[in-house]
Amino acid sequence: MSVAYVVLAVLLSLMLVVSGRGKLVKDPKIMPVMAAVGVSPGMVPVLAVLEFAGAAGLLVGIGYRPLGVAAAVGVVLYFLGAVIAHLRVKDFKGTPGAGVLLIASTVVLTLALVSM
Repeated sequence: MSVAYVVLAVLLSLMLVVSGRGKLVKDPKIMPVMAAVGVSPGMVPVLAVLEFAGAAGLLVGIGYRPLGVAAAVGVVLYFLGAVIAHLRVKDFKGTPGAGVLLIASTVVLTLALVSM
């Protein structure tokens, strides 16, 4: 088991839970950004559930690595979509946050794969 994978999976999971919570409670700081990138209000809870599922998968993946790999792939795709959504509407203020999480999730995926 890779200590780096465990630490980064836990940290990324925490970030996903915080982000998902903000979407679930429709945080006033988050909702204008969601609207700006074209996410309908009805889809915001779905995105929150996807983030919670990714966090749970990463944490369970500490003990059962194939699930961790699958969850990390899902999280990478999620944040790739987020980066594309921000760039599509030229939201250059929102792109770096999604980009950092895309990089972090890619690192977690890489560590999950090499520590199988």
